[in-house]
Amino acid sequence: MSAEATVEGLARELSSYLDTNRINQVRRAYYYAEQAHEGQMRKSGDRYITHPLAVAHILADLRLDHQSLMAAMLHDVIEDTGIPKDALSEQFGEDVAELVDGVSKLTQIEFRSRAEAQAENFQKMTLAMARDIRVILVKLADRLHNMRTLGPMPYEKRQRIATETLDIYAPIANRLGMHSICTELEDLGFSSLYPMRSKYISKAVDKLRGSHREIIEDIRGKLQEKLEERGLPGRILGREKHLNSIYNKMKFKQKSFHEIMDVYAFRIITDTEDDCYRILGAVHSLYKPLPGRFKDYIAMPKANGYQSIHTTLFGMHVNIEIQIRTEEMEHIANNGIAAHWMYKNEPSSVTSANQARVDRWVKGLMEMRERADDSMEFIEHVKVDLFPDEIYVFTPKGRIMELPSGATPVDFAYAIHTDIGNATVACRINRNLGSLSQPLQSGQTVEVITAPGARPNPAWLSFVVTGKARSSIRHVLKSQKRAESLELGRTLLKKSLKGFGAKLSDISDAQKQAVVNHNQVNSFDDLISDIGLGNRMAYLVARQLVSGAEGPDSGEGARDIEGGNHSPVTIRGTEGLLVRFASCCKPIPGDPVVGVMDSGKGMVIHSDTCSRLPEDDEGRARLTHLKWAKDITDEFSVELRVELERQRGVIAEMANAVAMTDGNIERINVEEQNARFGVVSLVVHVHGRRHLARVMRRIRNIRAITHISRVRH
Repeated sequence: MSAEATVEGLARELSSYLDTNRINQVRRAYYYAEQAHEGQMRKSGDRYITHPLAVAHILADLRLDHQSLMAAMLHDVIEDTGIPKDALSEQFGEDVAELVDGVSKLTQIEFRSRAEAQAENFQKMTLAMARDIRVILVKLADRLHNMRTLGPMPYEKRQRIATETLDIYAPIANRLGMHSICTELEDLGFSSLYPMRSKYISKAVDKLRGSHREIIEDIRGKLQEKLEERGLPGRILGREKHLNSIYNKMKFKQKSFHEIMDVYAFRIITDTEDDCYRILGAVHSLYKPLPGRFKDYIAMPKANGYQSIHTTLFGMHVNIEIQIRTEEMEHIANNGIAAHWMYKNEPSSVTSANQARVDRWVKGLMEMRERADDSMEFIEHVKVDLFPDEIYVFTPKGRIMELPSGATPVDFAYAIHTDIGNATVACRINRNLGSLSQPLQSGQTVEVITAPGARPNPAWLSFVVTGKARSSIRHVLKSQKRAESLELGRTLLKKSLKGFGAKLSDISDAQKQAVVNHNQVNSFDDLISDIGLGNRMAYLVARQLVSGAEGPDSGEGARDIEGGNHSPVTIRGTEGLLVRFASCCKPIPGDPVVGVMDSGKGMVIHSDTCSRLPEDDEGRARLTHLKWAKDITDEFSVELRVELERQRGVIAEMANAVAMTDGNIERINVEEQNARFGVVSLVVHVHGRRHLARVMRRIRNIRAITHISRVRH
């Protein structure tokens, strides 16, 4: 069959939904591409033009608009024939040229196994998708035809293309709701990567299907009868299990082949939403439903727009899985975002909701891209979002939010808005106060409580699951850490300079620049930040600033400065990420304290009698002398050891004594000694030494208490 006939075949197919003028534009793009690719051949020996034509056929099946079909015809022209983008723009208009350019750029992307390059390219892909989602649709069709014709390629290239398809393109097709393209890409990728496994599973499926044909027909007959009896419209289809999904269930869910295949799957397609629910009632009257296996994705569509009712029944001694949906839902389930163009002239609430979902997803990708420091971080966030099992929760106003399973109230807060996530302090789940770290369940109503000036907690990173939450938290923490390291670094540097009798304001810009160059950093701020992070010694930088960058990096003088300079740094206890209190000695306001710089993490504050402090003169000289600010209102943890005579109610009395002095109990551990005496470890929150003295005095006054002391490990 000549290429002429096939373009005419395509034109006939397009005439079912495009007007003559648009079909002629597609035809013109075909002839232009045919001329441009003249003399080029594919690995299979076919003329090159057969590939763009096949891609256009795939898009025609999805009923895409004429511009997408023109871009499909021309998608390799810029790259393979040297025709510039401007020429296409003149011939076919700006939109088509932009699409072709976008697809060409994606084609140049090779997602090599080198993660870094892969991540860079993934960013380019999201940019292209954000500009026009049709770019990715043309690319998916291009990839699908390449997968169908992988045969003649060399082994290494086949493996690379198949891996890339399973890792990147199939999940994107799934996320855009294009089920039919997604499953075909998965199965082609699977059979290319694992030809033997694919052959083995395929044979086993055929064998099993043969032996089960009677049962399948029997169930189908009974379902058909029931629908007719109730006068319900509906066509019943058997559902194929796909090789890749069978393999994944065996591998990841540890299920045997027979366990997976002993389920009989049917799909009933009807006219209206109401009919879906009537059919559900009919099938439930025929066979008993299995509890916990019913899902209503019509009332709550999946994140990619998928709608259907799922139910599992038990009948004929087997499990029967049934999906019930309308014709429009069937089309959207198979073609996802592509269905948007089919219904463009008569948009329904379903397609516009689907379009809004995709727009929201792509917008979310763009936000993440802006926040991620590097492409590796970006791809890590995106991969999380490409493989979600969704849960559905409600806002207090009844809006449905889709989140990946395992999502927490913090993920929910960031899904509403980044600023809300950043200011979250607590949450209510079904009107009761809940923990920010607990995974949410479908159907819960979640309300986020925010406070002005609140900041994300670094501990959130250990439990959030969405890419948006993770990237937003990291972004805020990075900028916070930077600001705090600059502040702490500047304080420490000023203190060291004071020991030399110098001020930071007296040092010339040229001198600062010389020290920056000497230390091989980008700016003076970076140098100060390094001091605050504990990566550089303040007194060495001060020495260089005073004596010249090339001056000695250490020496006797340095030790005198640090040890001999007794102007202590003031601390408030609320400095943030870069000032931490040692867990060994738990210092509180009023205790004599010193600071130890911890590489990369800032300053750790110890009590000056702590056993973990360095013993030698060199080490002691490098400690920073600190003093407490006067107006501290924060609470600090202190551990107390209480020895007592065992009596009924003594623990309650002790708790009451702490409460009477406005102390807060964090925990009580009873370490029993014998029948008469016991030892209790008590961790309380106090404002400072005076407050602690009041707490200890109150406890000591209880008759059963024999001894009380503060614990320092």
